[in-house]
Amino acid sequence: MIWNEEIECISEDELEKLQLKRLQEVVKRAYENVPYYKKRFDDEGIKPEDIKTLDDIQKLPLTTKDDLRAAYPFGMFAVPRQEIVEVHTSSGTTGKPTVSGYTRQDLEIWSEVMARGLTMFGLNEDDLIQNTHGYGLFTGGFGVHYGAQKIGATVIPISTGQTRRQIEIMKDFGTTVLIVTPSYGLYLAEVAEEEGLKQEDLNLKSIGFGAEMWTEEMRQELQKRFNAPAYNIYGLTEIMGPGVALECPEQDGLHVMEDHFYPEIIDSETMDVLEDGEKGELVITTLSRHGMPIIRFRTKDVTSLRRGKCACGRTHVKMERITGRTDDMLKIRGVAVFPSQIEKALLKMDGIEPHYQIIVTRPQHLDEMEVQVETSPKLFSDEVKELVGIKKKIENYIHNEIGLRVTVTLVEPKTLPRSEGKAVRVIDKRDMNN
Repeated sequence: MIWNEEIECISEDELEKLQLKRLQEVVKRAYENVPYYKKRFDDEGIKPEDIKTLDDIQKLPLTTKDDLRAAYPFGMFAVPRQEIVEVHTSSGTTGKPTVSGYTRQDLEIWSEVMARGLTMFGLNEDDLIQNTHGYGLFTGGFGVHYGAQKIGATVIPISTGQTRRQIEIMKDFGTTVLIVTPSYGLYLAEVAEEEGLKQEDLNLKSIGFGAEMWTEEMRQELQKRFNAPAYNIYGLTEIMGPGVALECPEQDGLHVMEDHFYPEIIDSETMDVLEDGEKGELVITTLSRHGMPIIRFRTKDVTSLRRGKCACGRTHVKMERITGRTDDMLKIRGVAVFPSQIEKALLKMDGIEPHYQIIVTRPQHLDEMEVQVETSPKLFSDEVKELVGIKKKIENYIHNEIGLRVTVTLVEPKTLPRSEGKAVRVIDKRDMNN
């Protein structure tokens, strides 16, 4: 089932024409209405009329999170503040948050791209969608909410937390679609099991998940526990929120909503644009956003792009799932390590839970990495010899995955902190000034 067949199955030529027209319009709008962009373009000696082809996008300056922070709160708006009907912000964990502003037209676009994505998951007006993404200033809850309402589905806006209540509602209301972060999904499954709930007590037909890194193994785990396919959702506050790219039934990469968001992959060291298939940092330009156009935003997310018609019939470019963030990457003894690599190694093991934490220290001017992993209740009651063997096995798996020796500590079931939002996977205790 396709929500907007004309656009989602558009030919390459038609799409490029539409993208160029919208790119020219958005560059002009940003230049004329956002002082930050006028100054940046003038500094680089670029005028909106210099954009004659899609490749000319490479002449435009890149925008970073710091640029958006410097414009806090409303400096990036391209319309009078009275035309902005809604604002959201990022979490602001590293300084001032970034602010995202939406006109009525922008909310309509947000609803449209999410309606397309939720339709890919098999959602229709008969569905009951339990939305555990956070409402409030975060974009997660609202994006899914608007898309589901546009389709005509019934939304349960439960937000995060109240885990036992979530299970109760899932069972009593007959929830058919669950929206969740992967780590919270696993926690829900764990609590459902404690409550004695069986898979057949639930009415789930699909799961949409996003907002944090995950591995294919993590998806398999979620699907097994809930007995429903799990689909990936990608988005970010600065660009719009969830709905930038979503997965179709093929579960093989996410379709970028290319008529609204123009993706590029760059080498984050040289800033050069990379070819399709090459892995690098994702850069996105909003092609249709009115309230707050964003030109060539550096997402810090590591992925690659793949073109061609998908078996689902859609023609929009696919991006691989995010395997890490350029600022998430840990440098351990000179080796680049992503938390997702650790997770991948852990999920190959039986007898351990997919809850873990990575602790990095530097005791003697040399980086040390400890991975704390929860064992299953059954395993924890086993003999010490058994546990030692499992610890060694995990250490070997991780070594094969990242090429470094790490210390694995097996901890008791349910002792690592549970997350109702994004999981905190890494605790870096190194003093980088030393």
